[in-house]
Amino acid sequence: MMKNQTWVAEFILLGFPLSPRMQMLLFGFFSLFYAFTLLGNGVILGLISLDSRLHTPMYFFLSHLAIVDISYASSNVPKMLENFLSKKKTISFVPCIIQTFLYMAFAHTECLILVMMSYDRYVAICHPLHYSVVMSWRVCMVLAATSWACGSLLALVHVVLILRLPFCGPREINHFFCEILSVLRLACADTGLNLLVIFAACVFILVGPLCLVLVSYTRILFAVLRIQSGEGRRKAFSTCSSHLGVVGLFFGSAIVMYMAPKSSHPEEQQKVLFLFYSLFNPMLNPLIYSLRNAEVKGALRRVKWTQKSV
Repeated sequence: MMKNQTWVAEFILLGFPLSPRMQMLLFGFFSLFYAFTLLGNGVILGLISLDSRLHTPMYFFLSHLAIVDISYASSNVPKMLENFLSKKKTISFVPCIIQTFLYMAFAHTECLILVMMSYDRYVAICHPLHYSVVMSWRVCMVLAATSWACGSLLALVHVVLILRLPFCGPREINHFFCEILSVLRLACADTGLNLLVIFAACVFILVGPLCLVLVSYTRILFAVLRIQSGEGRRKAFSTCSSHLGVVGLFFGSAIVMYMAPKSSHPEEQQKVLFLFYSLFNPMLNPLIYSLRNAEVKGALRRVKWTQKSV
């Protein structure tokens, strides 16, 4: 019995079953998208560090969001690109588990960072007189550190529960990276506890935060409608609409992937959803903030002007 329950040395990532020509085409497109993800989020980080007007709690959390997006995409996209060019689409057991941990940790952290950003906007718009006290730099540091710590610890729980399972074959993961549900399908033991913990984590990290975000923005909406100044109202709507766009993309795709009935989403369709979640979402976030946020566009113009002056 124990002899049969041995760990496999490596897994095979099936990825997208396409012709070599189509895989080369996708390699080109996805490489471009990945480069845009790194460039866009890098520009956001650069603007926040260079422009003193963006040294506020809101952009402090936005910088963490950019770091999470870069890290999240980098945890699985490079391996996917490598497999487009390689005939041997394998990944060793330990790197596979590390990849699972990283993508779960960054995904959980992004959920919590988005909640912190909505709380920041709630305090700024609904309680402006207390904003500097409530959202002090010490509080911001604690909130950011808590988000990273909780995201990493929750991912560690998932990994520990995976490591208790025997993997004695098959070895084929029907995905383009070591996604947790796809890995669990290969286990040679009951995964009921793992699935229960995943569901509980979804409630804690997706449904709970989404409810908090919706409550915050409901109160923000009523507060914005009471603003007499047209300029102040436009500025508030510009900032909040950017954040709501990011929240909608992130939570919407995550809930569809992990909480919708799996029978309604074939495996190939789930891969497309994960592709949007891991590649397109991090790429779109900086575009949303740069196109919808007047302060970010102003900072970009000031940096350009400074470079020209030099």
